[in-house]
Amino acid sequence: MNYRQLGSTGIKVSEIGFGAWQLGNQRDWGEMSDSKAVRLVHEALDRGCNFFDTAPNYGHGNSEKLLGKALSGRRNHAVINTKFGHHSDGSLNFDPKFIRATLESSLKRLNTDYVDSLLLHNPDFECLKGNTGHFDELEKLKQEGKIRAYGASVDSSREMFELMGSTNSEVIEVMFNIFHQEPKKAFQQAGENGMGLVIKVPLDSGWLSGKYDTDSVFTDIRSRWDAEQLTKRASLLPRLRDVLDPEGPMAQDALRFILSFKEISAIIPGVKNIQQLNINVSAVEKQMNQKKVEELEKMWEEEIEGYPLKW
Repeated sequence: MNYRQLGSTGIKVSEIGFGAWQLGNQRDWGEMSDSKAVRLVHEALDRGCNFFDTAPNYGHGNSEKLLGKALSGRRNHAVINTKFGHHSDGSLNFDPKFIRATLESSLKRLNTDYVDSLLLHNPDFECLKGNTGHFDELEKLKQEGKIRAYGASVDSSREMFELMGSTNSEVIEVMFNIFHQEPKKAFQQAGENGMGLVIKVPLDSGWLSGKYDTDSVFTDIRSRWDAEQLTKRASLLPRLRDVLDPEGPMAQDALRFILSFKEISAIIPGVKNIQQLNINVSAVEKQMNQKKVEELEKMWEEEIEGYPLKW
């Protein structure tokens, strides 16, 4: 495993982290036993992954509970990121007066007395402006030692620029992948600001694994895609395969593309089984050459920028 600095926080994180949305989350991602979830986390730690991303609403709190159980006795080897705004009861509420209580509940589920970073979980744009009380409360929690850093999870460069310009955030989690490159516009400033960048949805919810096509049927959260979105994504795969390494899993090159950007600290692909974990972790064994990176950037500019794919 390779490691990078989480911006200027002083925290060192594995390039490949562990997206824990799938843990204990049958509703969104299908059944996974508790024992399997714990084994996955242990295997990730053994393979050098130290960055774990979760949230109160993942599996109605089960993701945090299972992560806490798995990290018992190994907490010092893990960097934990959780969030605020989407709650364990399924409600959505960004009122800053609930940040402390929500964090305390997360800490209890995670079986720890602090988290390494706490992020607003895709809030309304107004919450990113720094004058709503959210970041004052987050700063208090940091001073108390309950969190080591804070920021927000967002989807666009516009949100990134606002967060960097209006708050003292140190961590931004943002959606970025071969099919969704728009946030790249803010990467240079993020690097200059010492911002820790964590990349979510790196495989476009599985499409960049290369295993889906227009005939794929989804019964989990991915059923959100309509026929137009399926057709568009499928139409891009032949050009993508022309650029990527035909010898290895497409997912590995998709992760290597992201790691080619020096401003990025960690990637958090979701993990449902050991096979996926092995593919993810093995991505660090090679680097993508700059010519391929530029070809993938050109593909996005020509095929997608004017007609953005929906999440």
